[in-house]
Amino acid sequence: MAYQVIGVVGCGLMGSGIAQVSAQSGYRTFVHDVDEETVRNGIRRIEDSLETGVERGKLSAVVKDSAMSNLIGTTGLEKMSECDLVIEAVVEDLAAKQKVFSALESIVAKETVFASNTSSLCIAEMAATTSRPDRFIGLHFFSPVPVMKLVEVVRGLATSDETYDHVVAFSESLGKEPVTAPDRPGFIANRLLIPYLLDAVRAYEGGVGTIEDIDQTMSLGCGHPMGPFKLLDFIGLDTTYYIAKIMYDEYRTSNYAPPPLLKRMVLAGRLGRKSGHGFYKY
Repeated sequence: MAYQVIGVVGCGLMGSGIAQVSAQSGYRTFVHDVDEETVRNGIRRIEDSLETGVERGKLSAVVKDSAMSNLIGTTGLEKMSECDLVIEAVVEDLAAKQKVFSALESIVAKETVFASNTSSLCIAEMAATTSRPDRFIGLHFFSPVPVMKLVEVVRGLATSDETYDHVVAFSESLGKEPVTAPDRPGFIANRLLIPYLLDAVRAYEGGVGTIEDIDQTMSLGCGHPMGPFKLLDFIGLDTTYYIAKIMYDEYRTSNYAPPPLLKRMVLAGRLGRKSGHGFYKY
């Protein structure tokens, strides 16, 4: 079944990015959040992103207008009843995600596919709380979604071949490059990335170098687009901390243990770009 109508639950940075690429690719797209202000901010973020693309000559005004006409913001989950595929993009918390899927169960058609944008949680565990584990899959996008080409497609134990094939085709229709990742915390990207970021924090704690010098070393010496501390601020220190905790609980190896400094900064509300202060001030 080729998807025609897409639902995105969560209108933050990731959710609005997913909704943008979906609408831009010609899909009628509903994007949901719990309050009007969050939905308005998300729609505005999408419009600003598209306008930037027009100004830079990367897309036409016609494409922008078409994408915006495909987009419907809503605070009511009942709108998801029209969707062939619903992508969850709420906070990285198992209970919160399970609550979303539980609410959707009585709203959507039995053929509707559920996908989670989780970056670390177990797909099989989420799927087991629904009546459609064969139509449940992980679909992990990367930020900023309109720019980053990669998407990790994660099969749960019961995910059907049909669901997998259709979701891979959908990902490709968005202009993404899908890779198949195992249903283990961190999948592929974060299993490699998180230890690197945590090691950078430990290096700073241990006096190896200043934040600026460590970032400069990895950018200029290793060719990374940005250093680990700028990347931490971009991802969100809270997001990194929660992913690290999930991975440490699974693997029980020290390279996934969150450093004390990271925990203290999260507790202090220094979350990175989104709070205006992380390892750098914004």
